[in-house]
Amino acid sequence: MANKSKFQAIKGTRDLLPPETALWNYVEDTARNVFETFGLDEIRPPIFEPTELFARSIGAETDVVSKEMYSFEDRDETPVSLRPEATASVCRAYIEHGMQQLPQPVKLYYMGPMFRRERPQKGRYRQFYQIGAEVLGGGDAPAIDAEVIEMVMTFFDKLGLTAVELDINSIGHHAPNCRPAYVEKLKAALEKVKDQLGADSQRRIETNPLRVLDSKLEHEQAIIATLPRIADHLCPDCASHYAAVKRQLEMRGVFFKENWRLVRGLDYYMRTTFEITAKGLGSQNAVCGGGRYDGLMELLGGPPTKGIGFAIGEDRLILSLQDSGKGATPQGRDVYVAWMGERAYATAVRAAKDLRNAGFSVELPPTELKFGKALERADKLGSRYALILGDNEVSEGSWTLKTLADGTQQKFTEPELLEFLKQGKSGG
Repeated sequence: MANKSKFQAIKGTRDLLPPETALWNYVEDTARNVFETFGLDEIRPPIFEPTELFARSIGAETDVVSKEMYSFEDRDETPVSLRPEATASVCRAYIEHGMQQLPQPVKLYYMGPMFRRERPQKGRYRQFYQIGAEVLGGGDAPAIDAEVIEMVMTFFDKLGLTAVELDINSIGHHAPNCRPAYVEKLKAALEKVKDQLGADSQRRIETNPLRVLDSKLEHEQAIIATLPRIADHLCPDCASHYAAVKRQLEMRGVFFKENWRLVRGLDYYMRTTFEITAKGLGSQNAVCGGGRYDGLMELLGGPPTKGIGFAIGEDRLILSLQDSGKGATPQGRDVYVAWMGERAYATAVRAAKDLRNAGFSVELPPTELKFGKALERADKLGSRYALILGDNEVSEGSWTLKTLADGTQQKFTEPELLEFLKQGKSGG
């Protein structure tokens, strides 16, 4: 017996197959349409970059860079990595192409695969997909933050995503009397309860106290609830910026919940941070995270540039749509051409061409099938109509169209047929 191939997709990756790919396309088309109404343009950065770009932007000591990146050496021994996220690439492109010369802010969106070698779990893959946007330059007006958040919420609304919750917070900035002063207070409070915390949180007291607020451990929740809150310790500038962002969101009719525990582990994040959760994703229910990162451009060697952005986990967004019953995509073909006889074939080819030009999806069988077999195939492909073309139809110039849902048949001339199908399409 011949050896059967045992090749399978690598653990943590998967094939996206029809009909599900139709849903992916619908989600991506909707993102493009909504983002473009907000004046964003698409950027497509490369899938791999110098490892140093991510080490500098995400931080060499973070789990992402130290453990989760797919890194390798290029032929000239330059260390390169598959991108674990896209913000750093977009900022690099902004600097490299002198985009600060363009009218500010520069508003860009992207979509595509990212790569992290993490433990696969529901809705999390090693090759996963993100839809994201970055608004760079143009200052840090609260209206910019609010518009970015309004745009994502509009996108989710257009998709019909249910039970969406927006959490916002401000994490201040680097001025000594703002975040650093708060972190000191937080650290002091954590030292007092250190013995009641798990090993991870104990370690974070030293390395990054803000991350303790992220803890999901059941027994730590009551302790965390007693810790000082950053909103009470913002400097006057950050406090008024945060108040203005909330006013702007209210003005735009965007509902939000304040979540004082919503922090970002990376130093360059500041002021506004937000997270959007959707139901159907279990404990890992965040479907979008974002925030302002006014220090990132300088970290990458660029001019001081304000920025805000977000990334949507597309795999998890699609899972959430499917779980809430919004994942159905129209299946099948519009028209299956059932032709019989050589004379009919030439007409069938022309009919298929005309119908496709008019925007219909058409299945034209390459070889002749018996009538019963042709209808069976049309049905299996989920076709709405079968166009029946035999010698009679060709001689009379009249085409028979069978509606497969109820079996009714009508005869049309070619122009009438196109008109009928167009009306059917626009009528749903």
